[in-house]
Parts: sequence; structure tokens; C-alpha cells
Amino acid sequence: RNLLARIKSASRFIKNMSLDGDETQQRLKAAVHYTVGCLCQRMGDEHRRPFSRQVVAAITETAFRQCDVFAKDLEAFARHAKRSTVSPDDVKLVARRSTALSVYIHNKSEELIQEQRDLKKKNTGKRKSRDTEEESRE
Repeated sequence: RNLLARIKSASRFIKNMSLDGDETQQRLKAAVHYTVGCLCQRMGDEHRRPFSRQVVAAITETAFRQCDVFAKDLEAFARHAKRSTVSPDDVKLVARRSTALSVYIHNKSEELIQEQRDLKKKNTGKRKSRDTEEESRE
């Protein structure tokens, strides 16, 4: 039974991969709408102010369009720099018009860089201690 369930799941996944552009866009929009609805529900509960369906739909449409603009800008910035991959600097460029978003992204970027440095130091320290152990055995 477990194998059969996995096969069915894989089959559904493959079918979903072959969706046309309009259907994919509709599914993405539905996912954004669901997320916006959940956020509005939570905010409404916290502040005792319900959000109407029209407001949720308007926020969804605005968010979806903004994501589309961001995606196109990110692709253009990467292409302009003759790269095929979007970099953190491209993301910072997209966020430059929103001070709050720009500060948030800059801080997150710095956190990630620091985590990578710490991880690198930790791995380097492990290698050095292994080398020292091997030398002491000899």
C-alpha cells in the first residue's frame, strides 16, 4: 500500500509539472490568496477588526502584481550583470525603494554572511584538531 501511495503521489506531481502557464499562474494566485487570507484573519483577530473579502482580494491582487514586478526586475538586474543567477545584491536593488524592506533585507543578508563565516571557522577548527590528533599519533 505504501508503494502504491508513493506512485500515485509521484504521478500527481508529474501531472502538476506539465501544467500550462495560465493554470500555474492561477494556482500561484490561489496560494497567495490563501496566505493573505490567513494573515488577514490573524491580524483581524489580534486587533478585533475583520477584513472583508473584497479587502483580502485587493491585497492579494496587489501582492501578486508586486511579486511579478520584483521577479522581472530581479531577472533584469541579473541579466544586466551578465549572470544567469540572481544574487543577494539584485535583491537589495529591488528593495531599495522601500526603506523598511531594504533595511530588513540588508540585516538578513548580514546575518547569513556571518553564519557562513562562523560555519567556515567551525569547520576549519575541526580540520585543524584532526590534523593535530593525527600528528600526535605518529
